[in-house]
Amino acid sequence: MVFVGGPRQVGKTTLALHLLDQDAKHPAYLNWDIDRHRNRILNGDLPADDLLVFDEIHKYARWRGLLKGFYDEFVPSRSALVVGSASLDHYRKGGDSLQGRYHYYRLHPYSLREMSAVPNADDLQSLLRFGGFPEPLSKQNVNHWRRWNLERGARVLREDLRDLERVMEVSLLELLHASLLRRVASPLSLQALREDLQVSHDSVRRWLTIFDNLYFTFRISPYGAPTIRAVKKEQKLYFWDWSALPDEGARFENLVACQLLKYCHYRQDTEGYAMELRYVRDTDKREVDFVVLEDGAPKFAVECKLADTDCSPHLKYFRDRTSIPEFYQVHTRGKDYVLARGIRVLPFERFVVELELP
Repeated sequence: MVFVGGPRQVGKTTLALHLLDQDAKHPAYLNWDIDRHRNRILNGDLPADDLLVFDEIHKYARWRGLLKGFYDEFVPSRSALVVGSASLDHYRKGGDSLQGRYHYYRLHPYSLREMSAVPNADDLQSLLRFGGFPEPLSKQNVNHWRRWNLERGARVLREDLRDLERVMEVSLLELLHASLLRRVASPLSLQALREDLQVSHDSVRRWLTIFDNLYFTFRISPYGAPTIRAVKKEQKLYFWDWSALPDEGARFENLVACQLLKYCHYRQDTEGYAMELRYVRDTDKREVDFVVLEDGAPKFAVECKLADTDCSPHLKYFRDRTSIPEFYQVHTRGKDYVLARGIRVLPFERFVVELELP
């Protein structure tokens, strides 16, 4: 079996139907949100097709047992594709274990290289303005993007929370969402969020975890290189959809974070490497935005700037004091040049091509 998780409206259902080479009326497509499909699942009335697609089935409390029974009875003569707008690895906890019975893949929004084989600055500006989700990116209409953004946020914060989590304070989660939009790219303070919302630390921590599990946000931890006085606990938070961020610099950094996370997930899901996306910051507030780790070892670090006129001195500082082999400073407009040994400044569209990021 194959599980595909990812944000709401990123294209999981479209991908699944493409594999069936049909539309949503194909009998092998079973969507838990459709009444007649749900009844077929509950009654065990499954089609005889070689490939079955289960969409949003994780909303069924006993979905693990159903899929375990399907696997034990039919695999390898038949197969199943399970898609959902939640972290299926998280929501499979408890009940019958599915360990060893599936492969898990994560479907991300469009990246720059998926827009064009040779992306340019205009492609990058479109991605920054409309985000990487297929519908608003393909239309590139501001009015449509605004409506789409409001509708998607309402569905995640209300429908998905209602179906998957026991959350009564939906209005407070909406306030948390608004507060987080202003905190992207900065170390996240649970104390500040608690004071804003006037709730407990445990509530804020639980709500952030819910956002992560619903593919609404993701967080990265600091890289604690032993040769620097690195911060240990403060995480940074980013959104899967960066287009709504009001600050241009934070929006670009969030886009880069999503691109690097996509690279990490791709290597992990398809090749089995233990990939991590982190950032590096010391107690004197020197920071580089991202560090990519492979099997625990740093591969490269990335700093984000809107232009190349302000080169960060922190790149040289951490180059001399850590084992990170390569540092890149990426920008939306400017030149391509080597700043110093092991440090290169270049446009983001060239960076993704040269490093062959997905």
